[in-house]
Amino acid sequence: MGPGPFHPDGPTNGSGHMRVVVNGETRELDGRPSLVEAAGLVGVSASDPGVAAAVDGTIVPRTRWSSTFLGENARVEIVRAAAGG
Repeated sequence: MGPGPFHPDGPTNGSGHMRVVVNGETRELDGRPSLVEAAGLVGVSASDPGVAAAVDGTIVPRTRWSSTFLGENARVEIVRAAAGG
């Protein structure tokens, strides 16, 4: 994979915590967080129907959430489809 949401080395700020932006809100996660952990911050699971996520503008298939590791200051957007009109 090229540049984008994958950060193989974990936290780069020396604190053991990594800052990420989830749905516009800055959060801190421990260690080497995956997209699964970021989604959990907003009460979403990859098994939830109608859910999609993007990291730094790249859509990530739900089957890859657990293997998509976030870099420092990654921008994560998680959306849930809503029925109705």
